[in-house]
Amino acid sequence: MNRSPAIAAALVAALTSGCVQVSAPEEPIVIELNINVQQTVDVNLQEDVENLIENNPELFPQ
Repeated sequence: MNRSPAIAAALVAALTSGCVQVSAPEEPIVIELNINVQQTVDVNLQEDVENLIENNPELFPQ
């Protein structure tokens, strides 16, 4: 079999195809982060309340 016409056609197709260019955007990429620290605040408040109850049993009878 003679493969040269198929190879030549593939080569021509590859050479005449468009060129892909990758460039950086002109404006910077902005990433917005919303971080919730509610859990940390709740834990600290819970520890403070436990200490308050332990240190003042007369204010918090069981």
